[in-house]
Amino acid sequence: MQADQNLTRRLPDWLKKRKNLTPQVHRLKAILRKHNLHTVCEEARCPNLSECFGQPTATFMLMGDLCTRACAFCSVSSGRPKKLNPQEPESIAKVVKEMGLAHVVLTSVNRDDLQDGGAAHFAKTIQMIAKSVDSIVIEVLTPDFMGRLESVDTVCDAKPAIFNHNTETVPRLYRTIRPKALYERSLNILKRAKNHPNRPLVKSGLMLGLGEKEEELINVMRDLREAGTDILTLGQYLQPTNEQISVVEYIKQETFDRYAAIGKQLGFKQVFSGPYVRSSYQAELKGREILFPSTYHEIHFEEAFFKG
Repeated sequence: MQADQNLTRRLPDWLKKRKNLTPQVHRLKAILRKHNLHTVCEEARCPNLSECFGQPTATFMLMGDLCTRACAFCSVSSGRPKKLNPQEPESIAKVVKEMGLAHVVLTSVNRDDLQDGGAAHFAKTIQMIAKSVDSIVIEVLTPDFMGRLESVDTVCDAKPAIFNHNTETVPRLYRTIRPKALYERSLNILKRAKNHPNRPLVKSGLMLGLGEKEEELINVMRDLREAGTDILTLGQYLQPTNEQISVVEYIKQETFDRYAAIGKQLGFKQVFSGPYVRSSYQAELKGREILFPSTYHEIHFEEAFFKG
C-alpha cells in the first residue's frame, strides 16, 4: 500500500484521481465475489474503477486471474493458470442480467497454455450472455492467441458487436514492454476480425508515456487504419506498482487532443484520447455512438440496481 501511495504522490496534479467507493461500488464487488468472478478493473488496478463500477459497468476477465505472460506494464499476476471453469460463461451471463447491463466487455488473461488460447471459452461466454439478455451489445478485448487466426474466427463466429485487441505501444518498444508479443501478429489479428463475415466493429488502443516518439505513434495509427480498425483509444500509462516499468513521460491533454485530431484525419470512426482513457472506459458510448447513432445519448442504466 505504501508503494502505491508513493506512486500517487509523484503524479502531476492533472493526473491525480480520487477513489469514490460508493455503496454501488461495494455492491458490485459483492456480486462479483459471490459468483467468484474477476474483472480487469480490479486486477489491473484501473484508475477508473470507482467511476465505472458506480454506473454500473465492468469489464469481466475470463479464464482466471493468472496470466501466462509477464508484460512489463501489467500488474495482473503471472504464473501457471488453473483449468478452465466450465461454469464461468453461465455465471457471467447471470451477473450481466442481474446488473441490467446494456453493454458488456469480456477480456481475459493470456492463456498460452490452451490450444486455442481460450477462444472457445470467449465464444461460449458470448453465446450465454446473448441467450440470457436481450438487445445487449457484447464487446471482446482479446489476447493475440499466439497468432492463431482460427481463434479469431472462433470468437467472431459468436457475433460480438465489437472486437478489440490492443497494440499497446509502438514496435520499437515491444521487446521491453511486450516481450512475448509481436507487432505484426497484433495487426494480423485485427485484420482477420475486420474481414470476418460477421463484420464486428474493430478497436485497438495504445498507452502513451512509455518513451514512444510522435512519428512512431502516427505510423502505428496509420497501420491500424490499414488493418481496418474503426475505434482507437489512447491513454496515459500509469505505473500500477513499483514492480512495473516506470513512466517515461506524462502527456498533457493538449497533446492527446492533437493526436485525436490526427486520428480523425486518418479515418478512424472514433478516437478517444486522454490521460485516463482506457480500452474499456466508457466502452458503451464508444460503441453505441457508431452502432446506434440516433439513440446512444439516451442510454440509462437500471436504477433498481442501486436501490437493492
